[in-house]
Amino acid sequence: MKIKMSRGEKIFQVVNYFVLSLIVLVCLYPMWHVAMASFSNSTQLMAHSGFLLKPMGFNLQAYVKVFQNPMILKGYANTLFILIVGVILDLIMTALAAYFFSRKGVMFKKPLMLLILFTMFFSGGMIPFYLTLKDMHMINSRWGLIVPFMISTYNMIILRTSFESIPDSLTEAAKIDGAGHMTILFRIILPLSKAIMAVMVLYYGVSIWNGWFWASTILRDRELYPLQVILREILISNDIQAMNGGAGGDAEAIAQSIKYATIMVATVPILFVYPFLQKYFTSGVMIGAVKE
Repeated sequence: MKIKMSRGEKIFQVVNYFVLSLIVLVCLYPMWHVAMASFSNSTQLMAHSGFLLKPMGFNLQAYVKVFQNPMILKGYANTLFILIVGVILDLIMTALAAYFFSRKGVMFKKPLMLLILFTMFFSGGMIPFYLTLKDMHMINSRWGLIVPFMISTYNMIILRTSFESIPDSLTEAAKIDGAGHMTILFRIILPLSKAIMAVMVLYYGVSIWNGWFWASTILRDRELYPLQVILREILISNDIQAMNGGAGGDAEAIAQSIKYATIMVATVPILFVYPFLQKYFTSGVMIGAVKE
């Protein structure tokens, strides 16, 4: 039976759709503008101002120039290594910590949790962190971008809340059958937590993919730079001019197109991940954020 909406509810729905449509437009247009600019003719693009709804003379020259830069492919390789290894280790360490704090009867559980929560608001600062990495011989190493960031307190709390929502009867039955903690975690808890684990993959993956600050701080060898650091280099330095054989009006025009193309090359891959995780995202966030 279809429920009839009141006049106030209809007005609210119309206004709600209108506001959400504006938000979607505001969020999507910058990406659309960058995409159209990356496919535009450099000279026509420089002469154009204002909104860009379609390419100004379809041209792939900017993408050709981008992929001719060997640092782009090296950046992709470095980023994929940090991303794959980092996400796997992040998930394992976060799941272990979340499982520990989701169990009942753990000694000193509350004091330990308070200590961990403390780190969300206070830290030793950049210099002590850098010196710690130096003492651990992780300066100028990709592992320096993986090991120190293996657990996010925020993500661990979300995952812990999700684990606590799983009925105790399942784990108690497993214990009666002789299962240990590792068996319970990897064969019972995690298979029942696919939605929230997919959310963790998205959170950690996006964080690693977009990370550039610590990479630019601790890495000295350009061969180790991840993609975002190379993108930053291209956007703020004169590398584009060098790629085009010097300065000048034409070089400046091509430089603008290359900037847009580089942004697309660095952004599009991570956008393709979301559709595969979308069906888990809403339920995963709700399960992890609300304690029943």
